[in-house]
Amino acid sequence: MNHPVPLPLEAPDTSFLTSGGAFVRRTVLPSGVRVLTEAMPGASSTSLGFWVGVGSRDERDGQYGSTHFLEHLLFKGTRTRSALDIAISFDSVGGEHNAATAKEYTCYYARVRDADVPMAVSVIGDMVTGSVLDDAAFDIERGVILEELAMAADDPADVAGEAFFAAAFDGHALGRPIGGTPESIRAVQRDEVLAHYREHYAPNGIVVTAAGAIDHDRFCELVETVFQGAPNAAPLARRTPQPVADPAIPKLSVVHRPTEQVSMLRGSQGLDLRDERRPVLSVLNAVLGGGMSSRLFQEVRERRGLAYAVSSFAPAYLDNGAFGVYAGCAPDNVAGVVEIVDAEFRRMVDDGITSDELRRAKGQIEGALTLSLEDSDARMTRLGRSELGTGEFTDLATALERVDRVTTDDVLELARDLLTRPTITSVVGAVQQDELAAAIGIGG
Repeated sequence: MNHPVPLPLEAPDTSFLTSGGAFVRRTVLPSGVRVLTEAMPGASSTSLGFWVGVGSRDERDGQYGSTHFLEHLLFKGTRTRSALDIAISFDSVGGEHNAATAKEYTCYYARVRDADVPMAVSVIGDMVTGSVLDDAAFDIERGVILEELAMAADDPADVAGEAFFAAAFDGHALGRPIGGTPESIRAVQRDEVLAHYREHYAPNGIVVTAAGAIDHDRFCELVETVFQGAPNAAPLARRTPQPVADPAIPKLSVVHRPTEQVSMLRGSQGLDLRDERRPVLSVLNAVLGGGMSSRLFQEVRERRGLAYAVSSFAPAYLDNGAFGVYAGCAPDNVAGVVEIVDAEFRRMVDDGITSDELRRAKGQIEGALTLSLEDSDARMTRLGRSELGTGEFTDLATALERVDRVTTDDVLELARDLLTRPTITSVVGAVQQDELAAAIGIGG
């Protein structure tokens, strides 16, 4: 396979063999539910997930935090199972089950022995389709979520990350925190969360994926049982891009806290999921801050000892993304670390990367990609993100080929675009905004 496989919504059945010998099948059920499986030879366990194409960015006024709130509530009981019944179902077979809310999707997932797949499909399917959102459970879980937000608020790195995204996507739904805020969680009412549930959890908006020891036809039968009685419908259209305007000026956000260490993020808006330069970005990211041999790790930590942790990151969404650097350092070192980050940005813009750095980055990326797909969870997740995101499946061989085609000129060209964009900086710790702004030459 040397090109992505399209996953058109109107195609009822698709199947293909991956480069590693795994067989992928996709079936659109009459209800509009999309089922994707990847059979892994030799596996004796299965990872499966029920995906809903709704995330925190899809919430309206009065609903902020509802997607994450709903994720919690779906574990609290259905018309036929209590919260304890759900927990016992997986504990009694040694299985794992959990959920994740992101900015663009929600996933309820499990990993079990192949013999326990029918149970996992039945239980998670019941959670997704039949939760009661009990009033008492709602009030209890509100307290749990407030504790979760409080825990995140005690982590300076989390706070710096939220401040970075709020500044990078100012005025856009991508800039909102996934879990909401303490104020929005205290204010949101059960009826609003219930309306969010009924609006977004229709069968034709749900994707079910599985990887490992799996028989596609039997798996489809199990999923059809979950949605028995649902009316025939076409799959829900995929998300429509809503691009974010580029920030016109650099931004600095400082949250003063009396901590021993400062958490700092510095970067800009990045590349979206559909951008053909993402393989180039992966190389740039690896060279700049993607490992212990990266430029920033070597310069900031190894040569100067200014930080324990330093790395770069590049999350992507359907219509935008971000790119930046994270560092944790003493308050007195923040300006120095920012100076080094900016110097490395300029060096990459002026000179790009060397052929030796390109070779090492490719080896790092290609090795990490290959190793990640030894895990059925990763393959199950790849299916869900492919279906809900770009609408195409990218095989490992295709991904490796794209990385292998990257040249030093490609990296230089991207650096001159990406690393010259208006810079966003978020800092949490014992620093003063005015002093830091003056030290790094940026307005507040």
